[in-house]
Amino acid sequence: MLRRIGRRFGVYRMLGVDSRLTALTEQVDMLKSSLEVTPEMIDEFFEWKANNPIPDNPLVTVAVATYNRAQLLTSRCIPSVLNQTYENLELVIVGDGCTDETEELMSGIIDPRVKFVNLAERGSYPESPSRRWLVAGTEPTNKALEMSGGYFVTHLDDDDEYLPERLEKLVAFSTKNDCDFVWHPFWWETSRGRWRRHEARAFAINEVTNLSVFYRSWFARIKSNSDSHRLGEPGDWNRYRRMKYMDPVCMRYPEPLSRHYREISQRR
Repeated sequence: MLRRIGRRFGVYRMLGVDSRLTALTEQVDMLKSSLEVTPEMIDEFFEWKANNPIPDNPLVTVAVATYNRAQLLTSRCIPSVLNQTYENLELVIVGDGCTDETEELMSGIIDPRVKFVNLAERGSYPESPSRRWLVAGTEPTNKALEMSGGYFVTHLDDDDEYLPERLEKLVAFSTKNDCDFVWHPFWWETSRGRWRRHEARAFAINEVTNLSVFYRSWFARIKSNSDSHRLGEPGDWNRYRRMKYMDPVCMRYPEPLSRHYREISQRR
């Protein structure tokens, strides 16, 4: 039985899937990741972690990639970040060669926590719409990761929003449990304009997405891969899969802390 749960975080989710198929999928993920993540990278991460314990009041980088959604970016996405109860944050926004009024509206936001760069041209993505959807935003995401200066890094899509206490709760949870990577449930908008809770019970494809993860900044070194569409993988999961392979301390925070809106292109 298949149920549509929204394009952003996976086209379809299999319900009641056989546990053997789940185990096989995990084994395939492990094999793919073993070809991409070197033992030296794993050693480097754990050495960095040993030398960089979580500080008091850590800086959190919120990375946002955007493309021609100026109104949603400035009226929904950005306010939900700047109005967080946790104030020690930086918001890094990178345009994917935006040609609308994004630059004009961003110039009117006067907040020292906000950094904005618009790439000179849009990234090179596949011609196929379905494949392009899998990896669109790769270039600005990688630029935002390069610009990040926080101890923790998290993400938000330009048309979505955080709940006000998201960062405060995740910093406290990560500090208490010495987490490297945290994910959480989130709300997603149905076709009828109603909201449904996505439980994100596992650290797995179609369970986690950009607006539901929070991790130590060392992982910003693992960049998005614009060729992940060749594996049939969304760019975000391709990246998180490689992080998971490194065996960090991963934990699920139990509350939904963000809202995923239906994309304008999906509305009728």
